[in-house]
Amino acid sequence: MKRLRDPLFTVWPALTEAMYLVGSPSAQEQLWSALEDRHLDLLPLDARDIPRMRALMHKYRDFPMDLADAALVRVAEREGLTTVFTVDRTEFSVYRMHGSKRFRILP
Repeated sequence: MKRLRDPLFTVWPALTEAMYLVGSPSAQEQLWSALEDRHLDLLPLDARDIPRMRALMHKYRDFPMDLADAALVRVAEREGLTTVFTVDRTEFSVYRMHGSKRFRILP
């Protein structure tokens, strides 16, 4: 985490998943603090993103890709982001932006 630079971005589906996965109230509080202190910013998703997220989930249906991952890939494509911080290293090593570009995965 110390190697990461602000700002960091996420989307609501990934934040929802993270809140569930960290489990403990103290870890959830750290996530809330990161949002409030703007160390972690939420990027918007809207109706224009739905077709691409749906297409991604369909493309990776045998893997399968969940909504949080589809939203992250979509936002990365849309915003020109290429680095992802994730515990889903296996999944993100398979996913491609715009069908061909690989992610740089941290840690």
